[in-house]
Amino acid sequence: MNDTLSKEILTDDQIEQDLLKNINWGNKFKLWLAFLAVSLIICLYFYYQQIEHGLGVTGLHDYVSWGIYISNFVFFVATSLIGMLISSVLGLMNVSWVKPLARIAELVAVAFAMVAGLIIITDMGRPDRLLNVFMHGRVQSPIVWDIAVVVTYVAISILLLYIPLLPDIALCRDKLKNVPKWQQKMYKILALGWKGKAKQFKLMNNYTRILLILIIPIALSIHTVTSWLFAMTLRSGWDSPIFGPYFVSGAFVAGCAAVIITMYFFQKNYKLDKYITIDHFDRMGRLLVLVALVYVYFNINEIIVPAYKTNTADAKHVQEMLSGHESIMFWMVQLGGLIIPFLLILFRPMRRPLPLMLISIVILTGAWFKRVLIVVPTQLAPYYPIQNVPEKWTHYMPTVPEIAITTGSFILVLIIMSVLAKLFPVIPIWEIKEEINHNKN
Repeated sequence: MNDTLSKEILTDDQIEQDLLKNINWGNKFKLWLAFLAVSLIICLYFYYQQIEHGLGVTGLHDYVSWGIYISNFVFFVATSLIGMLISSVLGLMNVSWVKPLARIAELVAVAFAMVAGLIIITDMGRPDRLLNVFMHGRVQSPIVWDIAVVVTYVAISILLLYIPLLPDIALCRDKLKNVPKWQQKMYKILALGWKGKAKQFKLMNNYTRILLILIIPIALSIHTVTSWLFAMTLRSGWDSPIFGPYFVSGAFVAGCAAVIITMYFFQKNYKLDKYITIDHFDRMGRLLVLVALVYVYFNINEIIVPAYKTNTADAKHVQEMLSGHESIMFWMVQLGGLIIPFLLILFRPMRRPLPLMLISIVILTGAWFKRVLIVVPTQLAPYYPIQNVPEKWTHYMPTVPEIAITTGSFILVLIIMSVLAKLFPVIPIWEIKEEINHNKN
């Protein structure tokens, strides 16, 4: 038996019972969903205020026209890449321990990728003109490239979540008789007449493999193109040929941290200790160490190369990072959000579920603020001096509406993941049964 699964002998009936029992809309879940819904409505009220009065309600201005909205967009795109790393790269390598985690990674990928597209709209003063990007967008524009790959990545991620889910949807259709009628009907429609025949499994595996291969270049493109939005300018701090791999390596760090946090939540709340074990956390911790090591290299490269050249604009940007106005956030992100957590995870006790989850929260928080450091300081250091403008334009501070709208994006991710986890098993039942039965034989 795979050593990452429980050593307890698990029967097919027990696996089904364990992994289907949480598909119910109990009172606790309804309260949780109601809390999220009310919170989202409050955030949407602030977005209504922004539509009503324009971007003037934010802290954005002529110099910092990209604030925490675009920082948040970059963060969401980054976090969504984890589905490709776990499901595709490790899955195609037949790394067996990722099987119970693949669907969780896809849930994270789908939720963050879907909301990332909406975040772009929040940064638009006239969201009604979004259609113009599709109708009149120029191929030369990196923004058009970004929208194209985001939409493609969302579509493939949804398919990659849905197609391997078909056997479990059919199981829900056949086993869950106490759920509401609308839910039973939904399972019947989504199961697509699944009967569990060998031919159906062959087709499902073939289509899944095609998607697993296809999503790798698309996933790399989505964050590489996002990095090109910055790198294809002459602004110091953005004008860098390493931004593509730099963004991708940082994305894997944020994504691994998000999956670890989600794993912990599902393990504790859904009582999945037999399927998401201590060994899974240990291995995810090791994976996090690996991607963090690559990301540390790019962070060093980001500072040391422009610092060595020390032309006027680069020197000012580096000084701002190391000892200027942004230095406190910079060192908190680098030390508190990356180096110290990286060193802690090297020790095995820190890779146990609770410590690793807490460290992952710190890493994920640091990853968000890192995107702020990428987006904002460069805009505050234009080639021409900031003069004859209001004093507040010399710095950037997000307003309450900005913070509320940004918070709303995280709430929407939680709603998507919470609802999906209550409609479908978060652990692939048919794969677990298949692996355990194979190891028995």
